[in-house]
Amino acid sequence: MASEEELFASVDALLEEEPQLPSPAERARLREAAGITQARLAVALKTSTQSIKNWENGRSEPKEPRLSAYQRLLKGWAAKHPAHSAPTTPAPGAVPITVPQPEPAPKAFTGPAAPEAEAGAPVKAPAVPAAPEPAARPAARPVTSSRRPAAKKAAMPAADPRFPHGPLAVLDGDGSAYGVDGIVLDCPATTIPDLVEWTLRESGLGAAKLHRYGKDFDPLIVLTAAAAVKFGLPERLEGHEQRRSLRLPEDHPVVKQVLKARWQLTQRGFGPWARIYRKAQGRERQCVQLAILSWDALDERSWPGVAEMTPADIARVLGVYAQRAITPRGSTAVSGLELMTALRPPTRAVRDEATGNWVPGPNPGSLGTDPMDPAPPEATPEHPVVVQSGWTGGFLNEEAYQWVRPVDTLSDEECLLPYAVGLDLNTAFLAAASRLVVGLSAPDHFHTPTFNPKIPGSWLVDLSHVELDPRLPSPFTPDGTRPTGPAWYQTHTVAYAQELGYNVQPIEAYLRRETGAYLDPWHDRLKTAYVDTLADLGVTRDLDDRAFLAAMEQHKQVDPALAAVLTAIKATVKGGVGKLRERPQGRHYRDGERWPALERPTWRPDIRAAVISKARVNMHRKLLNMSRMTGLFPLAVLSDCVVYPSPGASPLDFLPYAASGKPQPGGFRLGPTPGLAKLEGVQEMSWAVDLMEQGLNPARHIKGGDAVLDEGE
Repeated sequence: MASEEELFASVDALLEEEPQLPSPAERARLREAAGITQARLAVALKTSTQSIKNWENGRSEPKEPRLSAYQRLLKGWAAKHPAHSAPTTPAPGAVPITVPQPEPAPKAFTGPAAPEAEAGAPVKAPAVPAAPEPAARPAARPVTSSRRPAAKKAAMPAADPRFPHGPLAVLDGDGSAYGVDGIVLDCPATTIPDLVEWTLRESGLGAAKLHRYGKDFDPLIVLTAAAAVKFGLPERLEGHEQRRSLRLPEDHPVVKQVLKARWQLTQRGFGPWARIYRKAQGRERQCVQLAILSWDALDERSWPGVAEMTPADIARVLGVYAQRAITPRGSTAVSGLELMTALRPPTRAVRDEATGNWVPGPNPGSLGTDPMDPAPPEATPEHPVVVQSGWTGGFLNEEAYQWVRPVDTLSDEECLLPYAVGLDLNTAFLAAASRLVVGLSAPDHFHTPTFNPKIPGSWLVDLSHVELDPRLPSPFTPDGTRPTGPAWYQTHTVAYAQELGYNVQPIEAYLRRETGAYLDPWHDRLKTAYVDTLADLGVTRDLDDRAFLAAMEQHKQVDPALAAVLTAIKATVKGGVGKLRERPQGRHYRDGERWPALERPTWRPDIRAAVISKARVNMHRKLLNMSRMTGLFPLAVLSDCVVYPSPGASPLDFLPYAASGKPQPGGFRLGPTPGLAKLEGVQEMSWAVDLMEQGLNPARHIKGGDAVLDEGE
């Protein structure tokens, strides 16, 4: 029998823990019951109205000191306005039954000839719960290895009782499985089927879903080279012309072991990222993801230096990434695409009116479960839609900038400036994804439509009459050259021509009736991941521009593990957008054949075009504003990097500032958030001019300074 003193000590320990808040829906109910608006609550808590909205739809959580104040307020309201229904928190181990509430159907437009209508208005997305705030993990299984823990622990989310040991583990050759928070488990498995069984039945690994209609994440086991050999796998896979084709042959003993134990492999086979599964039993998934380090599962470009780290530090890097972005499912590009679906599940539970049972139904705001063919101009030349129809009407060419300013437009004053300074926009594609309205339904074909900037789609229009300064790239082409006649453009590109004051008269268009901000939760989660990771590296939002530049100079040395996480987050953004238009692979492919990527609902080249179009337009708008505010013109642009001639070796020497010292709005601004700029590199002006005369792009080389003449620019 516990003594009163022991009980009081336990209770005091609970009281000292971080305040726990009611569910986001309950927070909104209590505020509305009290008759308080979001704006008034924001004033009381000295925060923004948007923050209150985020707390009430589950996109973010308050931090101290607002957390305690908010909790106190909610407790007071709860006492005055108790809920009439019983609590919905399930008992430990119970499976909660969620009865979904009806959501509004996506809005439709009445036709492109009515630009004043609310055409293509964004659809309000279902609430997306954010990752839980850091909290103490419940007692882990005994640490049975004396291996050292990670040098520095990153904050992990509150433990789900079903997954007490986090989302993943790195398995070494001696049977030690290194998890998050320094946890080390003993893994007795000696075969791959044994490893799968141990992972699912005993390890306590996995992660909770990111959306109420989504699925929990399968546990990830990362095998070191020694562990791979222990399980009978080759240390390296060789003999394939493409990395993506790496896999064990079907007659390999390990593959036979897996199949004999009645487990299955996906069509990708047993490669660097292998998925081993059985069909789900009821609601219980039976699937384990394996990543083999010595088979280059962690690409050096996306995970710099991670494969060479100790198992404990690898677990830390991947654990932070899993907490802030997603449990890795393959390359960062694959993970970026999977994150879109995890945050916008294609289906939700709906009641069948005939039987009264709950069945899967479409989830508003998602891309659905069925693949959708693009309009011919949105497709690639080898796509069946193009080949089978004999389409010859041209294609969208919405790509990132690769532009070098003509040397003959350089003035003597510019050439005499001592420096060329490169600016890089933070995750420009992510910034472009914010509040981006895209099509959710199949395209419809229209002839001579009236242009409507609210409708996402592809427009055939002649923009060759738009006159711009030759010292700036054209906003309508990736190479910056002026259009020579009618061409296909995404909505944002045409809207920018209209913004510049030019008349646009589309010849035809492929437009979508159902629209929504599909990428919003994806943007919000990755933006938070990027900003939080930079802050952990000492680059915070409160720094002035000079301090920001100084912090960026040494942020990678502060913590190489977190610097690798930052690189992976950036690669997740760029790769995820690229995956929306994955091309066929392999030398045996023939034009007109379907390839595996086409069977995904997320094969959406029109959404990729919308992101890139908006990013390129955003870049041109800043270039144009800079020329008007400072008289400066760029030397070159490469995607999200721009090079300017400068009187000094710092961006502070040419960026526009007001008399108060604040950055001028509209131009390039320094800072740590997506869309703001950082220093990419500095070289002598003569170096940049020399490259330009050779037809090379200084923006490609400004960081390192070296140029390769045969790189195919």
